[in-house]
Amino acid sequence: MDSTFDDSSRDSAGFVMVERDASLPPGEYDLLQTTSQYVDSLSAELRTVSLTIHDDPELQYKEHHAHAVLTEYMNEKPGWVVTPSCYGIETAFVAVFDSGKKGPTVSFNAEYDALKGIGHACGHNLIAVASVAGALATAHLVAQKGLSGKVILFGTPAEEGGGGKIKLLDAGAYDQHGVDISLISHPGITPDAALVRTAAYTAFKLEYFGKKAHAAARPWDGINALDALITAYNAISVLRQQTEPGDIIQGMITNGGLRPNIIHAYSAGRFVVRSSTRARRDALLKRVQACFEAGSTATGAELKVTRGGSYDDHMPNKALGRSYRHFFNRLGGNIPREEVDYLESATMASTDQASRRTAGSEDDQGNQLGGPHTPDFEKAARTQEAHEKAMRVSKALAATAGDVLTRPELLREIRREFEENKRIDESVRSRRGV
Repeated sequence: MDSTFDDSSRDSAGFVMVERDASLPPGEYDLLQTTSQYVDSLSAELRTVSLTIHDDPELQYKEHHAHAVLTEYMNEKPGWVVTPSCYGIETAFVAVFDSGKKGPTVSFNAEYDALKGIGHACGHNLIAVASVAGALATAHLVAQKGLSGKVILFGTPAEEGGGGKIKLLDAGAYDQHGVDISLISHPGITPDAALVRTAAYTAFKLEYFGKKAHAAARPWDGINALDALITAYNAISVLRQQTEPGDIIQGMITNGGLRPNIIHAYSAGRFVVRSSTRARRDALLKRVQACFEAGSTATGAELKVTRGGSYDDHMPNKALGRSYRHFFNRLGGNIPREEVDYLESATMASTDQASRRTAGSEDDQGNQLGGPHTPDFEKAARTQEAHEKAMRVSKALAATAGDVLTRPELLREIRREFEENKRIDESVRSRRGV
């Protein structure tokens, strides 16, 4: 039975009284109480960390100050082994708390890169401190209760198009540490949610190389690279009328030539393809590639396609989500029942967290803060209210991690669902021929 929220009833610790999920053991109360009290003890110093990161926004793979702030902070915490600048990425780090006893490995991902021109308008300062607090509270729980297993905090740079987690994944970071679950939160994408779904995404740089000629005197001597790009753009515009709901193709011309009286020898553009699943995205990519090639075929210009960032869709884990929903709603959250949450939490946003589908089960929790990637959101990400929401999320994340560490049957269910989701995904990809 899913937990339900009743804002009129609180226990002596200030937690909302909710209907018990039958799958949760009697000890779940102690998990939340322990993690909540510990996060409260860290909140003031993490507020300082958050503001320090927010007020010095750094772009992908250049997050040197944020990297230093976070690694120095983690180095101050007893029992943690911190490795800065790891896996060939200067601004990545990993911090490990090992109980010394064999058990599950729970991990948290901290993000800290900003957006060009609008700073932390995606709230990565909040994501960073929520994950730090969650990891530290889980480690405190392990130490206090004598639990088995490991807690890991990954510092993951360049989420905004740079694919930092993908590079860490490819470098073996998650496999090396035997990650069983990967937790992260994100402000503002959806209302309170345990089952955030994001879109699959691929970006391209498109270039056409033609031959320059005078457009009035001898146009027949030229090959018009701009015509090639315009042909491709128009072909994509025609394609859009026959794509499925949830398929999005976006584009822009970045170089349309030098002067109007010449046949243009070079043109360039940037395009993005998004779909609700990676199977649909990959099928759509084939059709978009045909549009690119149409420009080359029609004009004789040489085509060059450079693939940029490419993220898969996020596959939320319902078993993991049930645990998070229960704990978060006990803290006053209002995540709806599972079937409603799953429908309402679908977004067309994209993240490199989704590309972790091969390295353990994951969950991405949303919390209400308004729409990201705007100047207003950048201001909101600095407020005390936003910080308090991030801390509340971290308490529930840590309790969820503790739930996994203390209940082998939950981890088995998480793994079973994860493998089933992978099987379904591969079946769909096979049917679509991708």
